[in-house]
Amino acid sequence: MRSTMHEIATIDRWCPKIALPAARLSAILLLTVVCNLAFAEEQGAEFDIDGPEMGGAQENASNPLAAVSNTDVKWQYHDDLLGRGRLNDYSVDGAFMVNPKLKVKYELHYWETNITGRSESAWESAVVKLIYFPKQGILNSGTKYRLAVGMDFIKDFDNQDKGIGQGADQIGPFAGIALGLKSGTAIIPLIQQFVEVSGEDVNLTAARVIALQPLPGNAWLKLDAKVPYDWENDTVPADIELQYGINFNPKFALYVDAKAGIGGDKLYDWGAGIGLRFKY
Repeated sequence: MRSTMHEIATIDRWCPKIALPAARLSAILLLTVVCNLAFAEEQGAEFDIDGPEMGGAQENASNPLAAVSNTDVKWQYHDDLLGRGRLNDYSVDGAFMVNPKLKVKYELHYWETNITGRSESAWESAVVKLIYFPKQGILNSGTKYRLAVGMDFIKDFDNQDKGIGQGADQIGPFAGIALGLKSGTAIIPLIQQFVEVSGEDVNLTAARVIALQPLPGNAWLKLDAKVPYDWENDTVPADIELQYGINFNPKFALYVDAKAGIGGDKLYDWGAGIGLRFKY
C-alpha cells in the first residue's frame, strides 16, 4: 500500500527504467537543446517562453516552468483506484517568483478515499518546490528555450492507516526545459528522481512531457504524459491528462481536466477535475 500510494501522489505532481520510450524522449529533447545552447541568444527578464496569454499578458501557469506567480484551487477525482474505490484530491497549488531566475512552487493536498472499505479523509502531503532558471534564450532555429533545475521537498502527514499518504518524507531533484516553438506550441520535457528522507523506502524515476497550445477565445489546451518507474516494485504506473482552460481576464482563469491510467500497472481507470486560477 505504501509504495502504491506514493505512485499516485507522484503522478499528480510531475508526472522508467531509463530505457523506456517516454524517458528516452525526454532525454533526447533535453540533450538536443543543450547541444545548441552555446550558439543561442540569451534573453533578459522580460523574455516570454510561450508568448503572452491571449487573455493575460503573461506566460501560462499550466507550464510548470513558466516564470509567473499564481495560486490554483483544484479538485481531482480518480475512479477505480487500485481496483477498490475512489480518490478525491483537494489541493492548493501555487507559485511565486522570488526573482527572474528563482521560482518557488507550493502544494497542499487533502484526500478523501474509500479504498480501505470505508470513507476516510485527511491531509495527505505538503510540497515545496524550488526552481532555478540558469539560462533562457532563442536557438538558431528560432525556438525559444528556458532551462530549469530544482528540488522538491515533500512532507507526508502520516495517514497511511486511512489509505492516505506515502509513508515517507522525500526529496526530488529534477531537470527540464521549456521550448517555445514558432507555431505557438510549448513543449516541456522533465525528468525527476524521488528518494526518501525518512520513513518507507522510495526510489522512483518520473519522466514527463507536456505540450501546451494557445487557442482562440482566450483559451488553451494541454496534453500531459507522465511515466514514473517504481524501482522498488518494478512497475510503470503511467497516465495521461488533457486540460482545457479559459482566461476570463488577466487575473483569473478556469480549467477542466480529463485523465486516464495507462498500461498494466495503472493505478486508476479514469479521472476528472476542475481548477480555479488566480494570477498576480
